Amino acid sequence: MAKVKLGDFEVTLNGELPQVGSQLPNFLLADGDLKNVDLEHFKGKKLVLNIFPSMNTPVCSAAAVKFNALASSFEDTVVLCISRDLGFGHKKFCIDHNINDVVFLSDMRNEDFANDYGILHTNGKFQGLLARSVVVTDSNHNIIYTQLVEQTGHEPDYDKVVEVLT
Repeated sequence: MAKVKLGDFEVTLNGELPQVGSQLPNFLLADGDLKNVDLEHFKGKKLVLNIFPSMNTPVCSAAAVKFNALASSFEDTVVLCISRDLGFGHKKFCIDHNINDVVFLSDMRNEDFANDYGILHTNGKFQGLLARSVVVTDSNHNIIYTQLVEQTGHEPDYDKVVEVLT
């Protein structure tokens, strides 16, 4: 089981991120209109999964804004911002922050995504939320890069994501 930190507190996750070189596990997530979205919706596109606990925290919202700014520079790539927040909240966040270049999705329906990706906080204040992480795939949805942010209060390493996609 992977571990991350929330401040000085050690958090155990429910598994490990999928391995580089493996196929991205399918998912069923909800969009801003609460419609189901699965991996097939993004067939033929490279993906960046920006996974985070909640958009209602400063670090999570900063990462979403940053990935939105970077998204237009990624060729044939869709950036997915995934949390357990309700789709309505995602939609409002996008309007409030003029976010148009990323797709917000919610793991609100069940814990399949969190279980398949091994990123569910199993203890601590964020128990039941997703760990901050990034997964990048090629256009066949083979995983080419993963990043589990070890300190929940830190943003992802954007430079590494840009490097992998260029």
